[in-house]
Amino acid sequence: MFSPGRRKQTVMVVDDSDDVRELMALQLRLSGYDVVEARDGREAVELARERCPALVFMDIQMPVLDGVEATRMIRGISELCEVVIVAFSAFGGEHGARALEAGCDEYVSKNEGINRLAGIAGRYLKAA
Repeated sequence: MFSPGRRKQTVMVVDDSDDVRELMALQLRLSGYDVVEARDGREAVELARERCPALVFMDIQMPVLDGVEATRMIRGISELCEVVIVAFSAFGGEHGARALEAGCDEYVSKNEGINRLAGIAGRYLKAA
């Protein structure tokens, strides 16, 4: 749980569904993370440059720029090479394989992982 003396770590939630994005952001904020939100892959790349998140939960299927291409672009930014990117999608199979191939560190199904966000974040982020 978050303690007041600890610096918050930034987590970015990328999803084109307002409801899903807001639910994920709320869960992470309640666990003590500083959360930034992006509605599509292009916005995610821009925010990643500005905010340098420690962790990104990346939806795969989105308009404008999908999560696979956004992941590739983020991985190409040298100052963001250490960011952890977790693909978070309702689609499995080929989507998960493409996400991992593009540079995601893990693939999590929205159906199984929506209630485990803080635990997933905690696996990757050390207490500051």
